[in-house]
Amino acid sequence: MAIYLDNSATTPVDPRVVKAMEPWHAQAFGNPSSLHTLGRQARDAVETARAQVAALLGARPREIVFTASGTEADNLALAAADGASGSGHLVTSAIEHPAILETARALERRGVAVTHVPVDADGLVDPAVVRDSMKPRTRMVSIMAANNVIGAIQPVTEIGRAAREAGALFHTDAVQAVGKTPFNLAEQPIDLLSLSAHKLHGPKGVGALYVRDGVTLSPIIHGGGQERGLRSATENVAGIVGFGVAAELAAAEMADDNVRLTALRERLIAGILSACPQAYVIGHRQRRLPGHVCLGFAGQEGEAIRLLLALDEAGIMASTGSACSASHAAEPSYVLRALGFDPFRARGALRLTLGRFNTEAEVDRTIDILPTLVGGLRRIATARR
Repeated sequence: MAIYLDNSATTPVDPRVVKAMEPWHAQAFGNPSSLHTLGRQARDAVETARAQVAALLGARPREIVFTASGTEADNLALAAADGASGSGHLVTSAIEHPAILETARALERRGVAVTHVPVDADGLVDPAVVRDSMKPRTRMVSIMAANNVIGAIQPVTEIGRAAREAGALFHTDAVQAVGKTPFNLAEQPIDLLSLSAHKLHGPKGVGALYVRDGVTLSPIIHGGGQERGLRSATENVAGIVGFGVAAELAAAEMADDNVRLTALRERLIAGILSACPQAYVIGHRQRRLPGHVCLGFAGQEGEAIRLLLALDEAGIMASTGSACSASHAAEPSYVLRALGFDPFRARGALRLTLGRFNTEAEVDRTIDILPTLVGGLRRIATARR
């Protein structure tokens, strides 16, 4: 029996989402910009999905711009940090996803000043430090809602207030958080928010950016002027329909899912800590995503890749951190380094992330298998010394 515990990398598409998407791959294939019947049907489907995504966020449909990914949404949002003469200032954190960090580096090459605020040992950003990092020319603050590697949930409402007091825009990369933590953007001080369908049991290849009414952005993709001129390209109708249904399901089932996933998370952590005395939890113990477990094994951090491969051979699919950094999995994690880990320990995270379709039986089987694998690697590590 294969056990999938890598839901922070991507989630299995909910069968109800697949069913909703099917007609838009075949008979309902119209271009949403066409004026004939098939085109109008496609346009109506896109607008229905826009309303569904907006409802999940407590936003207005006109504030939702569809993109091809969360990464594209991040890029579109951060472009607003650049002043007319490249003199803007961006405040972000040291543990952001590469979609933010690499975009920030690109902005620096264009003359934008970037400040990376630190995090504490639990991976949390202090809103007071963000406030102190802002300058008169700060145009944007961008702090993720929840970290993909350690699952820490940031105090985005407090950070948003600090940005608003300074007259700066506040963007949050909420790709990991949407569908797992509630948002009410009509009330929260968030100007821009990125999300992605495939993190909430929707399809890959479709994301969105929430743009608060009154916030002006410039497109980074030019063409036919779709998505209010902010994202030119013929819309991925089937993907957008799937996104809408996934958002609607998340809105309806999030509360129950979170109770169940939190219980499974705590069962998994307790079982592993009991069976593996050298195991320790990475990231804030309570302020974390409901299904997110990040562990280290003292003295065995250098064996993380071997452990990951052993788990895979045993039928348990997990990761050592961000899927976007898998090609650098043997290198120290910049996220763990930001938490104060030394280079050796920063190579040793095991990420086990639960989703809608994981079961108690799968958690118990993981608790049974993992300690044996850890013990085997410990003997190998000891023999090398």
